[in-house]
Amino acid sequence: MLLEMEQEDVDVPSRRVLITGATGLLGRAVFKEFNENNWNAVGCGYRRAQPRFEQINLLDSIAVHDIIHDFQPHVIVHCAAERRPDVVESQPDAASQLNVAASANLAKEAAGVGAFLIYISTDYVFDGTSPPYKETDVPNPLNLYGKTKLEGEKAVLENNEETAVLRIPVLYGEVERLEESAVTVMFDKVQFSNKSANMDHWQQRFPTNVKDVAAVCRQLAEKRMLDPSIKGTFHWSGNEQMTKYEMACAIADAFNLPSSHLRPITDSPVVGALRPKNAQLDCSKLEMLGIGQRTPFRAGIRESLWPFLVDKRWRQTVFH
Repeated sequence: MLLEMEQEDVDVPSRRVLITGATGLLGRAVFKEFNENNWNAVGCGYRRAQPRFEQINLLDSIAVHDIIHDFQPHVIVHCAAERRPDVVESQPDAASQLNVAASANLAKEAAGVGAFLIYISTDYVFDGTSPPYKETDVPNPLNLYGKTKLEGEKAVLENNEETAVLRIPVLYGEVERLEESAVTVMFDKVQFSNKSANMDHWQQRFPTNVKDVAAVCRQLAEKRMLDPSIKGTFHWSGNEQMTKYEMACAIADAFNLPSSHLRPITDSPVVGALRPKNAQLDCSKLEMLGIGQRTPFRAGIRESLWPFLVDKRWRQTVFH
């Protein structure tokens, strides 16, 4: 009882979490999730940091060392990455610096203060030929993005064996700009139905809401505080299988918009970085720990895209 009384007197929660990439799509959701669930959360970003988040260049090892030693986090969630496959192909050195070298350094610094590091990775570590993939399956990335994220996984685990690697698929959620997510970026093509739009109907994806990933990160962190055996590699994913064409149709459906102008393209894409055909992640390891959260795609996408709806008049018919 005394302990409870003491905690009530303190305004700042005693559990501390540091989030990298807190200005990004996933990082914002992770920050919010911890912040709203009795954690003292500090977010850091780079280009878009001020005034809300600490501005840290993750390639500056002294700055990284200083914030970790000053804040002494119990948990670090490492969301920062170059996650656009085509950008990684065109800027391989910069991508490798952020995805591998900065991650390795962060793992070392986390070990130095005894912090539990959650490294966010990707389903693109797999080649997509024999889904679903368990954590123990052998990775075989097809593109440089997948390779740099896999190298990052190895680097963090080598530098800090108390790390968790969390592999996740394509993300969507509350975006600042439609281009922030490969899912939401389709909304303009869906809305402007006066011209036909080609949509990939080859690659099988599992769109995953950043709020759900954020909840998984928090649940993982909280379980880890009670159980030091929580470490190693984990998978989390939405469970609705959709091509981009099917996502676009679901988006149209969610907003009562026509979809007849959307054209399914069933050939494998010839431009840009190679993509795995189906890198479905098996999530049973986390599910068996009682960890997880899944928002139905239509509900999640409606919430995410509502602010970007050009013609708000349909609202009358749906809600009244």
